[in-house]
Amino acid sequence: MIVKDQMHRTIEVNEPLKRIVSIVPSQSELLWDLGLKDELVGITKFCIHPHHMATSVTLVGGTKKLNLDKIRKLQPVIIIANKEENEQSQIEELAKEFPVWISDIHNLDESLQMIEMLGDLFNKKEKALELITNIKSTFQQLTASTTKKVAYFIWNDPLMVAGKNTFIDDMLKRCNFENVFINKDSRYPEIFIEELQNANPELILLSSEPFPFKEKHVKEFQKHLPNTKIMIVDGELFSWYGSRLQHSANYFIELQKSLQA
Repeated sequence: MIVKDQMHRTIEVNEPLKRIVSIVPSQSELLWDLGLKDELVGITKFCIHPHHMATSVTLVGGTKKLNLDKIRKLQPVIIIANKEENEQSQIEELAKEFPVWISDIHNLDESLQMIEMLGDLFNKKEKALELITNIKSTFQQLTASTTKKVAYFIWNDPLMVAGKNTFIDDMLKRCNFENVFINKDSRYPEIFIEELQNANPELILLSSEPFPFKEKHVKEFQKHLPNTKIMIVDGELFSWYGSRLQHSANYFIELQKSLQA
C-alpha cells in the first residue's frame, strides 16, 4: 500500500496495519477513539487519554525523547508522528527502518484533514467522518464575542507564549481573541515581563500544559499587570488536535461566558 502523509511524503506499507506506534498524545487518543485500541502497541508517557490506555500499551518514552530501542522491539508496521511534537533526527532514524506517517497541523482545518486521512489509512472512514461532523458542529456554535487582546503562555522559565502560525493561535482566533504577540518572528517566542507590560493584554491565559501553571503563577503575573484578568485554562482543549476537539468549542463557549459575567 502506498499512501501520503500530511507533509506530502510517500510511504510504502507492506503489511496489514496491525501494529501501530503513536508518538503524539492527541493522535494516540484519536486512534483509540477510531476503534484501533487492539492495534496500538506503543505510545508515549504523555499519551494520558484515555487514562487506561497506558495499562495495555507499551510506553516508548517522551514525544521528544523517544526510546528508539523499545520502538524497534515492538516491530511496528507503521509509526504515527507529528512534525512539531517529535524531534526530526529521531523521526529520520525511525524512518530508515519503519514507515512513519507525519502530521503537520497549524489550524482546525488541517486537524480535520488529519482525522480524515487517518480514517482512510486505517479503514475507519465512517468513525472518522462522525468525529469530523461532531467537531464541526460544536465549533459552529461559537459566536463572536467582544474581542479581547490576549497573551497565551505555554511555559514559565523562560516565559514563552503561543505566537503566529500555531494551532493555539487558531483556537484563540475562534474565541475572538487577538493574540498580542502575533507579530513576533518565532512561533513560540520567549517573552520578558517588560514586553508583556508594553503589550498590555486585557487577558492572560496560563495553560495547564506543557507547563503546569498554578494559582501561585497567577499571583506572580498579577503583581506585574494588576489590571489584567489572568486565568488558568485547559491546555489540552487549546492544543490537542485529535478527537479531544469534540470538547474544545463547548469549553471555549463557557470561557467566553465567564469573561462576560
